[in-house]
Amino acid sequence: MSSPANVGYLYAGILFAAGFIFVIVATTLAGFLAPNKKTPEKLQTYESGETPIGSAWVQYPLGFYIFALLFVAFDVDIVFIVAWAVIFKKLSIFGFVEILFFILVLALGLVYAWRKGVTRWI
Repeated sequence: MSSPANVGYLYAGILFAAGFIFVIVATTLAGFLAPNKKTPEKLQTYESGETPIGSAWVQYPLGFYIFALLFVAFDVDIVFIVAWAVIFKKLSIFGFVEILFFILVLALGLVYAWRKGVTRWI
């Protein structure tokens, strides 16, 4: 006797529902059972075992944040280029032109960021 093709979806749905219910029950139980008495030690800012000095609200220059985003963007793009290189022999000239266009767009983005001064630290 064969099983219907949609039984896999039923199993996946049951597993999803069981996982969802488990998370809700565990979170609710933790909220009821966990000790939540607030003490001055618990309310103090914790920083690697050191006593904090000064305020926690320190403003970093916006350039650091944008530089980090630029790094992440180019880091992710390297993953795409490596994946392209793995299947390079299977691609025709269209694949080569496609990656050239991709690198051109990346280069234009880098030139734009460079002209805006994002790559300068000071």
